[in-house]
Amino acid sequence: MTAPIDLAGRLLDIKRIYHEPGIDRFDRARQVLDRFPDAGLIEVPSHQAIPGLYGNEGSVEDWVRTKREVLVLGEKKSLSARRNERSSDWIAPSTANGCAMACSYCYVPRRKGYANPITVFANIDKILGYLERHAARQGIKPEPNQCDPVDWIYDIGENSDCSVDAMVSDNVADLIGLFARVPNAKASFATKLVNRDLLDLDPRGGTRVRFSLMPEKTSRVVDIRTSKIADRIAAIDDFVDAGYEVHLNFSPVIVGEDWLADWAELLEQIADGTSDRTKAQLAAEVIFLTHNEGLHDVNLGWHPKGEELLWRPTCSSSSEARADSGTCDTSRRGKAGGCSSSPTSSPRSCRPAASATLSDGARGRGAYLRASRPPALREWCAPARSDLPVAAEVRASNPPTGHVRRAPRSRCAP
Repeated sequence: MTAPIDLAGRLLDIKRIYHEPGIDRFDRARQVLDRFPDAGLIEVPSHQAIPGLYGNEGSVEDWVRTKREVLVLGEKKSLSARRNERSSDWIAPSTANGCAMACSYCYVPRRKGYANPITVFANIDKILGYLERHAARQGIKPEPNQCDPVDWIYDIGENSDCSVDAMVSDNVADLIGLFARVPNAKASFATKLVNRDLLDLDPRGGTRVRFSLMPEKTSRVVDIRTSKIADRIAAIDDFVDAGYEVHLNFSPVIVGEDWLADWAELLEQIADGTSDRTKAQLAAEVIFLTHNEGLHDVNLGWHPKGEELLWRPTCSSSSEARADSGTCDTSRRGKAGGCSSSPTSSPRSCRPAASATLSDGARGRGAYLRASRPPALREWCAPARSDLPVAAEVRASNPPTGHVRRAPRSRCAP
């Protein structure tokens, strides 16, 4: 497991590793410790209880430095797969949380306070075993849904970015290997980083990578320490060719001056920058932005410029978004702020091309578009209007072709 020096070196310079007692009993913990041999080791009672880090208001001034220099090693003690039914059927137990990147709208810091470094869970074998047994219990997916026409979809990156996690340990590689061989399930994660080391793995169609995209000029302000939008678009075909299924997250959509023109330009860039093979398997989710006052206050301490775009209380309701669950407020439009990886958004009108369908989950839970043949991307989304109807049909598409799936399918989508 080696990451490109320029990429890893830009994001990580680990100087302190907080770890739970006896963490070196796990092979994965020893791998991480060997990866950063010069880091100072600090034993803590729990990965969730680190004095002077979480809950320390003064830490916000070191927001980015903490992400670059601090790592946490712990054990994931409670394992469960939660129902999602948005872009995934299940949220898998985390193998990491936190992130070395610093998107100013990220919802995870709402839960963790004034610092958000990467935490790696070292008991990966237990997590893999749980997921394999859980998928086996589900059996064959009885009918298509907006998540996938054939496979059960497990989101493996709810609280982290797996492209970054893969530079720290082999947890992500192990997850991709697991879902390469499980015949009825597929992993899924959203990312804002192009980690080309992932192209050397063999996903065999068992992992869906969701590249998060927004207009470049907005990304330069709020996507801190991420890959450029142009680089993400340029990587899409390469990941499809390597055996990944690739979808897009249009998120978060920030309503502001010229926002529709900016998004139209982005859709043109995607259409021009992807192959017909990629378009044939492409789908997208659309996530509108929310915010809350707590995250706004944290952001003012480290990135006030981003708040000029994100914080717009004049178009917000007095009610808070459901920040604790990481979801967006679905009852009103135009509320600014952080948004989760779950495709939750305000009702809107999406105008797909003839080959795309919009799921019934769109109303109040996010628009999810699936293409059964190359769509005209520039025609996918119209301006948000809550007075227009949302299609209530889920039309299954054929599964992606062009790479070897990890096992013969028991059934095919209609």
